[in-house]
Amino acid sequence: MPDVRITLAGLWVAVMLTYFLGDVLRIFAGHVVPGEIQGKPVSPQVWLLIAVIMLVPIVMLVLSLTLPYPAIRWVTLGAAAFSVIFNLAGLPYEGAYDNFLIVVSVVFCGLIGWYAWTWPVPA
Repeated sequence: MPDVRITLAGLWVAVMLTYFLGDVLRIFAGHVVPGEIQGKPVSPQVWLLIAVIMLVPIVMLVLSLTLPYPAIRWVTLGAAAFSVIFNLAGLPYEGAYDNFLIVVSVVFCGLIGWYAWTWPVPA
């Protein structure tokens, strides 16, 4: 069985790629108007907040490999819970593909939480 750190890092990559896939499909489906969210103009501060939120899986990938135990366990549980709540708050989306990908990302985050919660104490 691979080290829990490697498993967590791989799952965070899966979450990140799922988000990106949704963004790409949203653009190709025509569900995006540049500079707007839900038909309203977006300020630079909101774009900064979106960038910070989208960085969570990338930062967690690095922290999964570098932060010492037990700190990584609790940071991982918090980040996975945040990601699930954030994603579920946005439902439903316009496209069925988007709703499906949100469910997939929630499953990945559930697995991340499960691996972090059941992580055996290192010897």
